[in-house]
Amino acid sequence: MTVSPAFILDTFRTSLRYVRYRSIAKSRHGVHSPFVFQFIENVLANNEQYYAFREIEEARRRLKYDNRKIKVTDFGAGSTGGMGPERAVHQILTHSAMPARWGRLLFRMSNYFAPSTILELGTSLGMGTSYLAKGNPGARVITLEGCKQTAAIARENLHALNLDNVVEVVTGEFDAGLPIALKNLRTLDMVFIDGNHRYEPTLAYFKACLPYAHEKTVFLFHDIHWSAEMEKAWEEVCKYPGVTVSIDLFHLGVVFMKRDQAQQHFVLKYA
Repeated sequence: MTVSPAFILDTFRTSLRYVRYRSIAKSRHGVHSPFVFQFIENVLANNEQYYAFREIEEARRRLKYDNRKIKVTDFGAGSTGGMGPERAVHQILTHSAMPARWGRLLFRMSNYFAPSTILELGTSLGMGTSYLAKGNPGARVITLEGCKQTAAIARENLHALNLDNVVEVVTGEFDAGLPIALKNLRTLDMVFIDGNHRYEPTLAYFKACLPYAHEKTVFLFHDIHWSAEMEKAWEEVCKYPGVTVSIDLFHLGVVFMKRDQAQQHFVLKYA
């Protein structure tokens, strides 16, 4: 596989952003907010090995050896490693699926905050979806995926993990699928935005979800330092009216709308 010069340049720029992040990120000892300190103790620093981790990683192992090729339809920006539209499933796993370390973090957040409704934008192969759903088995999960063939593989994985009756996969462009998902859920407890990594769509999805949010809603944004556009979108989300606590974990941004909190922004060590 030939890696494009643009991909190499993007990787180099991301590395520089990571160096900057590490230079300012704080540990739990530098945090004076009780709410954020509890988040660190119960979520970030929680090393418990849940049974669901083994189940999901077994599904990941099967995908690692899946040589089936599918035609991938990309509606937004994302990490493809310079690959063309036809990709083997194991290649998608390597370049686009949620890594185990971050998937486990999604699980712990779902488990800790116990959301009744979860909306995910960007299913890919369903790895992140599985962690979110397994974290709180009583939740209703709707996930949106633009590519039909990728969504089909995700449904296979969700079925293997006994999640096909818990998770609803909506296929098609987000602009069409998001209003339907919002209407069906009516209220949002957790939102994971992991698709179309561009400035305007990211902000548009966030703003579309806000009328369905409440003070305990948790917003998660993947790849907030993936590009200058995503960094700009993340900065605007943090400043948005109603956002009181934002946490930068480099690969993941977490936003809370707690009314009893003063507006604070944290850069925490995790990545």
